[in-house]
Amino acid sequence: MKFYSTLSPGLEDIAANELESLGAKILEKREGKGRIFLEGNLELIAKINYFSRTIERLNILLHREVLEDISLDEIYKRVYEINWEDWIKEEQSFAVRPLRVGEHNFTSIDIGRVAGEAVIKRYLSEKGVRLKVNLDEPDIIVRVELIFNELLVAIDTTGDEGLHKRGYRVYNHPAHLNATIAASLIYLSGWKDEEFLLDPMCGSGTIPIEGALIKRNIPIGKFRERRYGFSFVKIFGHELLDKIKNCYNENYRSYKIVGMDINSEYLEGAKKNAINANVIDTVKFLNGSAEELDKFFNSLDVIVTNPPYGIRMGKKRLIGKLYNNFLSSAKNLMHGDSRIVVITAESKLFKDAVIKNNFNIIKHFDVMFGGLLTKVYYIKL
Repeated sequence: MKFYSTLSPGLEDIAANELESLGAKILEKREGKGRIFLEGNLELIAKINYFSRTIERLNILLHREVLEDISLDEIYKRVYEINWEDWIKEEQSFAVRPLRVGEHNFTSIDIGRVAGEAVIKRYLSEKGVRLKVNLDEPDIIVRVELIFNELLVAIDTTGDEGLHKRGYRVYNHPAHLNATIAASLIYLSGWKDEEFLLDPMCGSGTIPIEGALIKRNIPIGKFRERRYGFSFVKIFGHELLDKIKNCYNENYRSYKIVGMDINSEYLEGAKKNAINANVIDTVKFLNGSAEELDKFFNSLDVIVTNPPYGIRMGKKRLIGKLYNNFLSSAKNLMHGDSRIVVITAESKLFKDAVIKNNFNIIKHFDVMFGGLLTKVYYIKL
């Protein structure tokens, strides 16, 4: 079977490595576009939805074509040609989730309308049944995406709530980090079991919690199953999910993980999230400033953090000072293999602080965080 996954643009290499570890064969990475095309067996659908920490959605690819004639009629024809009776049961409802990128003389709503009509008429001709449409809570989600001149038609195996919604979060920081990005940054850091992981500006605790879930091998599917469910179950049944749920072993070891923040309200929320994720016993939360790390620690191994950008927080003029003081404080505690991974929308301010404190930029690349262009830095002394 062929699939494509969607994720935060810029993190394709990290996500592809994880998908390969789950058994996928990578066919194509759309660098900076947030799409990876892959293939694998039926079991891969359940494995990715239950275990993947870096992607947001997995779709079964039913049709992919670069259109010479880009029109609603051509989209209708391609959707009509698909054997929808193989994917949708007579009693099930469906909805089309359209996407359009580029300049066209029609809208995404138009795509959804003609694609929905094509699915209904094809099913009626083959089965003599008129499928029900449910735009709010469909049993089956059909993805019809026109990316410039490329048409993708797919079945969504994940559901409207993407995998970045973990299910353990009970407290939301006003600018919390997407959990798939947090997990990707931890993978990027190369954090080892015996090392100390610190997020000195942890907000609601996403990075330390994701780190603990990774090390303890706790799948995110455990939390999502009870809160959101999985679309693929409505297509293939619970047996597929039940089979892969026995393919892993959690551990209950303690790891050196600290989430720190200057805001005590955020920390209380982070603790609630960690409790709900069953990792509060291995994540320590401290109330303190990232500008005064030497007051709390003797040495540092790995820092992964999403500091304030000054956009949502309303204190942009203070961001440069924060970045500089943070790196100055961290530098005094670092040893030869210590490293820092940071994601920020204020890349110039952070780079200035890096240069001022004599750090070396090992890697840096752009990542789209929601609708915001950010940059990830991996730095060492």
